[in-house]
Amino acid sequence: MAGRKSHSRELVYGINPVMSALETAPDRITAAWVAKGRGDDHRISRIVEELDAAGVRVQQALPHFLDEKAEGGVHQGVIIEMLADPPLGEHDLEDLIEGAGQGRQLYLVLDGVTDPRNLGACIRSAWGAGATAVIVPRDRSASLTPVARKAAAGGATAVRFVEVTNLARTLDMMRDHGIEVVGLAGEGSGVIYEHEFQKQCAIVMGSEESGMRRLTREKCDAVVRIPMARGVESLNVSVAAGISLFECVRQIGLE
Repeated sequence: MAGRKSHSRELVYGINPVMSALETAPDRITAAWVAKGRGDDHRISRIVEELDAAGVRVQQALPHFLDEKAEGGVHQGVIIEMLADPPLGEHDLEDLIEGAGQGRQLYLVLDGVTDPRNLGACIRSAWGAGATAVIVPRDRSASLTPVARKAAAGGATAVRFVEVTNLARTLDMMRDHGIEVVGLAGEGSGVIYEHEFQKQCAIVMGSEESGMRRLTREKCDAVVRIPMARGVESLNVSVAAGISLFECVRQIGLE
């Protein structure tokens, strides 16, 4: 597979993200810190036990040390360092699509979502909807920072994350492989609940400020909207992504 394969180190903090890392990639955890005096918290105790079982040395730390290490993030008394799983690239995505054959495939494409909390919330919804992958452009997009991972509540280690150099070209490739590409926009020509989603589809969401770029919109097979009460211009991108993904799930199922 092509793509960036070098491993850097990253911090993961918060009880749910750390538990997810322990469940999916314990071999990549290289260090761990827990707050002193949290031994009575059964969730922290369980994490410590699983870290010990994975052969990771757990260091007791004062709360201010964890605060500084998390740079103001809500760590809930636990931080781990792990080898980062590099994002997949365009060629990896094509391999993934071809490997899935005619089975169910559901992708979430985020065209320029720059807020890491929104990215994390979108990943969390994609995880719940059984999405195959979340796809973002390499430029003009949030990446999998610790803040995004925390917002994903464990989804960042469970859902494949793809960064592509050219989003329009990627959408063309996906369509060539039979994947329906459906964009979401307030001025969409149809209502999302009336659209018949295919078993293999990609939902495309635009940026928080300006929506989908023109070229991205042109690559969509259809552009639909979420009906809203009069006077409401738009929804938060992560809320809209959740609504759209689970409408797909309602139609095509989870399996």
